[in-house]
Amino acid sequence: MKILLLGKNGQLGWELQRALQPLGKLVALSRHNENGLCGDLSDLHGLAKTIEYLKPDVVVNAAAYTAVDKAESDREQAFLINARAPAVIAQALKIHHGLLVHYSSDYVFDGTGEQARTELAPSNPVNYYGYTKLEGEREVAHSGCGHFIFRTSWVYGIHGGNFAKTMIKLAREKEKLAIVNDQIGVPTGADLIADITAHAVRSYFNEASGPARSALLSGLYHLVPDGETSWLAYANLIFDQLRAKEEALALKEVVPVSTAHYPMPARRPLNSRLNNNKIKEVFNLHMPDWEPGVCRLVEELVV
Repeated sequence: MKILLLGKNGQLGWELQRALQPLGKLVALSRHNENGLCGDLSDLHGLAKTIEYLKPDVVVNAAAYTAVDKAESDREQAFLINARAPAVIAQALKIHHGLLVHYSSDYVFDGTGEQARTELAPSNPVNYYGYTKLEGEREVAHSGCGHFIFRTSWVYGIHGGNFAKTMIKLAREKEKLAIVNDQIGVPTGADLIADITAHAVRSYFNEASGPARSALLSGLYHLVPDGETSWLAYANLIFDQLRAKEEALALKEVVPVSTAHYPMPARRPLNSRLNNNKIKEVFNLHMPDWEPGVCRLVEELVV
């Protein structure tokens, strides 16, 4: 099996390099051209030529435009990377019956209500970033190529920037922090996403399954651990872990605030709960609760 990974140096791409290695020959690209190969999602022609040249069995697209607030003004670039590029990848793969693994976001929903959304729930993004991710999903789904679209939320990892790392830094520097308590979702480890991606790809190409089984596996899935939390409770777990390790913290007070106290260019959904029953049932998986992964991250970051 030949696998092309795009976005190798990102938070998720870093973990995917590890998880995908045992499956076959892995070609991992960043957005910078390497050995004449293009991994830059803004270069549609170069991207298509690279896929045509490599003829991979699988493309795992871990690259994306993720600057949520900047996307409100930088719309052309956000749409190019999050919607048009996945369409080009999918069309290139369709020619030789390849599989595309693409990642999306809880931001495709409007954040109303208190129920966890299933894959069948109506989408209605409240910001432009969410709109581009939804359009990317639609392009992949309608392309006719075999695909996995994995929606996830609140991603963190040992590599790259994320909320957990920011909280550790601020707890060492600030005596008082105000943290949002009315946005509910679930932190998802990049390592978990990578491992389940590898499991799904292996299942898709399992010879015992056959083409019909592979076609049934193709589709949209919510890839998140079990449980739910707020940004405030998420942060407090991190602070508790730091105190248990006897870290020297400046932090003395944590104040809960509403999303309204932090006006941003892009609206945030209040309800980011994703129902993960489908992926557990289809792939016979046990999803861990979210807390152990965060605790392990703190252990790895604080030595």
